[in-house]
Amino acid sequence: MNTNKIKETIKELSISELHPFRGHPYRVVDDEEMERLVESIEEHGVMTPVNVRPIDGGYEVISGHRRIHAAKRAGLTTVPAIEMDMTRDQAAVALVDSNLHREKLLPSEKAFAYKLKLGSTPKIVKNVVYSTTWKH
Repeated sequence: MNTNKIKETIKELSISELHPFRGHPYRVVDDEEMERLVESIEEHGVMTPVNVRPIDGGYEVISGHRRIHAAKRAGLTTVPAIEMDMTRDQAAVALVDSNLHREKLLPSEKAFAYKLKLGSTPKIVKNVVYSTTWKH
């Protein structure tokens, strides 16, 4: 039985409550892809919720930094979000895993992402091992 299930809640959140993940390795760039995303959001809205976790003073963005930027540029004041009840270490791993599939990552972004994940993973493993009841 997995006792470490992360609680998720779907909400519509004000963009002003959303704060970038401190130290996230990915750049948000106003390029041609961003222009297409802005146009899509203007036409259809934000189709995929951003992932956030609650922090003091609002929410920390786990994934969706580009969607939030595009939503602001499109004039939106709110975005759909999935609030995830997770630790900073769990969020760091989720942030990295949700972005590594992107094709246009700089080598420096990938390196920093793996460093962030590597620094968080041992803490998560330690918590899982200590919180699991072993039966012989």
